[in-house]
Amino acid sequence: MRGFAETGMRDIAAAAALSPANLYNYFRGKHEILFFCQDNSLDRMIAALDNARRMRTSAATKVRMVIVSHLRCVLDEVEGSAAHLLTAALPPRQQRYLVAKRDKYEEGVRNLIAAGMRSGEFAPCDSALAGRAILGGLNWSVQWFNPEGPLTAAEIAERFADYLIRGLLARPDALRRLSFAREPPRAVRGPVLQGEKKRAAVR
Repeated sequence: MRGFAETGMRDIAAAAALSPANLYNYFRGKHEILFFCQDNSLDRMIAALDNARRMRTSAATKVRMVIVSHLRCVLDEVEGSAAHLLTAALPPRQQRYLVAKRDKYEEGVRNLIAAGMRSGEFAPCDSALAGRAILGGLNWSVQWFNPEGPLTAAEIAERFADYLIRGLLARPDALRRLSFAREPPRAVRGPVLQGEKKRAAVR
């Protein structure tokens, strides 16, 4: 498999079943594609975080919803979202923009964990460290996930959420008593170029 540095716009066009000229109608270069994928993924994750935060339910349910949404986004829903490990390849201005948005998301996850500690639902811990441990595990899943493997992205998301929430709970056996809202499996895979034309806003 070729890396980002070795891949050109013609390679990307071929993989997306587009002509190079058509691809250039959407993006001026591969860095804009990388930025678009990351920006779109973060928008989805922040929207899921905001939705969980507004719900009148337990902290464990809220964090679980965020975990499931995050993992399904990077593994199943947004083509190219797995490229979050390549953001260092972007120009500095785009990097700063994405890092600021990522930090906003991480802070929201950390605040949900802290709220669970205040309510006594979660065991006392360093919420920043716990948040980074959770997000690090979720992000690294793109390195080992096999879409042809025995588990779907939706199934992995549900099991990951169970494991990670159990580690936060003040009483781990409470996991069996919690009533979690589980979304039905969705498969929204498709090339990032479908739909309305969008150029990278930050250059």
